[in-house]
Amino acid sequence: MADIAPAAKIIDGKVYAERLREQVAREVTRLRADYNLQPGLAVVLVGDDAASQIYVRSKGEHSLAVGMHSVTHRLPADVSQVELLRLVGELNADPAIHGILVQLPLPKGFDEQAVIAAISPDKDVDGLHVVNAGRLANGVPALTPCTPLGCMIMLREAVGDLSGLRAVVVGRSVLVGRPIAQLLLQADCTVTIAHSRTRDLPAVCREADILVAAVGRPRMIRGDWIKPGAAVIDVGINRVPFDDPIKAAAGRTKVVGDVHYKEASQVAGWITPVPGGVGLMTVAVLLQNTVTAAKRIAGLD
Repeated sequence: MADIAPAAKIIDGKVYAERLREQVAREVTRLRADYNLQPGLAVVLVGDDAASQIYVRSKGEHSLAVGMHSVTHRLPADVSQVELLRLVGELNADPAIHGILVQLPLPKGFDEQAVIAAISPDKDVDGLHVVNAGRLANGVPALTPCTPLGCMIMLREAVGDLSGLRAVVVGRSVLVGRPIAQLLLQADCTVTIAHSRTRDLPAVCREADILVAAVGRPRMIRGDWIKPGAAVIDVGINRVPFDDPIKAAAGRTKVVGDVHYKEASQVAGWITPVPGGVGLMTVAVLLQNTVTAAKRIAGLD
């Protein structure tokens, strides 16, 4: 990778997501024709958070578009945890449902870990259950968190063979940082997990052939932190005021990543934009995970 001339190739999340959805749709068609099996996804939304409603609607629309059975359960914010857990139990027992996703974050007062733990690991298409985390850590088949898996799909298709490359993951969350580190290890990368308290973080980042930014700080990673020719995967989604003072004064915001895109794109070999990169892959991978769960439950995978 050191021989690659700087001038970043854009890893377009829209292209990869469309391609993956097409693959999922073909597999759903095959499963229905050959095995009378229609993968089913149930999404549970508690409360009326605007962003969560948008995400849930998108998941429902995309699952229907690829031919899946799709169910959305909308519960009021004041529903009890007992009632929520009862619904999860019913979905666990429903043979038409192969994937269960409880939209996070839940309103205050809920024990999110208890809710995640109540989901059958075989239907945990978010990949957050401790059983799936353990399976991933042991290198055995698991339902893997959607965002990290989407990152790996894009990396493999854009960069090619990852074996032997040095990867640095900035961020240690159970949602992204830790699972993508496990996936990179399985791809035979040499992996470092860094974070906001890592000493001389810029120097650590400059060692990376693959740099994954998932720290949740807008434009934290600057261009001079990046090794020339590296592949940069920006998982960050941060809202910041517009640079234009008139727009900023009006309270308008824009979405930026954890990487300073303008600087980094002059140095990196490949880079994901924000928006338009990793985020678009997440729902597509959710669909793929649901198909995977359906096949495993039916004994086909």
